[in-house]
Amino acid sequence: MTLKELRELIELFTARESLEELEVEKSGVRLRIKRAGLHATPVVTAHSAHAVVHQPVSAPPTPAPVEAESDDLFYIKSPMVGTFYPAAAPTSAPFVSVGDIVEKGTVLCIIEAMKLMNEIESEVAGEIVSIIHENGKPVEYGDKLFAIRPR
Repeated sequence: MTLKELRELIELFTARESLEELEVEKSGVRLRIKRAGLHATPVVTAHSAHAVVHQPVSAPPTPAPVEAESDDLFYIKSPMVGTFYPAAAPTSAPFVSVGDIVEKGTVLCIIEAMKLMNEIESEVAGEIVSIIHENGKPVEYGDKLFAIRPR
């Protein structure tokens, strides 16, 4: 099962409040999402000849600072559940800082999902107004990551 397929299934589940549970198995990977209270908890199970691994996709979300909505800002949102990293390595400088001017396609951060490092790129050209998440903190699908004032 590809990351894109996982993302689409999670998006489908979160968009439909009437779904209480969803379970899909493909190519030895089983995705089971069950609604618990206000948050869906995705669990991926990988089958092999020797072991079964139960691995939550993320820990329960920690509230991110609430960014006031503004019509003149564009928000880069998380395309997946994972862990937010503003730099390529712990000792590296962050990809971007508040006040930086970015172009469309500029790498803004990395989201680690299931041990895969996914570069998140800017969808617009403009100025970074706010970095909403902290290094090493979990993010949910659709969480705001950056506020950009388009030019």
